[in-house]
Amino acid sequence: MIFLIGFSEEEVRLVRDAFGNVPVYEIPAECRGWVLSEIIEKAGSLKGSGNWHGRKFFLMHDLGNEEIKDILRKMKSLGFREVIYATTTPNSLTMRLDDLIEEWLEEDEYFRRLRNMKKGPYLNVGSV
Repeated sequence: MIFLIGFSEEEVRLVRDAFGNVPVYEIPAECRGWVLSEIIEKAGSLKGSGNWHGRKFFLMHDLGNEEIKDILRKMKSLGFREVIYATTTPNSLTMRLDDLIEEWLEEDEYFRRLRNMKKGPYLNVGSV
């Protein structure tokens, strides 16, 4: 299963077309306070657009490593950038979506800083 947040209607259609054999669901804003396992259980009955957040989130559930690698390759080939990718874990399934989004944003920021530091000489004069 694939869950999307922050994708436009056209982008959702593009993802669904690209992954025809994997169910793709949008997570509407009303689910922000829900525990992730509830969202997954009710995936087929979720109504509304997932295009309510300024960032794009692509959540994968119940997929194997090879499937995930294929999905990531395909998303890159579709030209999607600035997407935060995540997979469900036993811990994440017990957390509220709002809390997960905060965690994903923090992790994304951390990895962005790490990549920027690796790009070249880094001198942080302001922190001395």
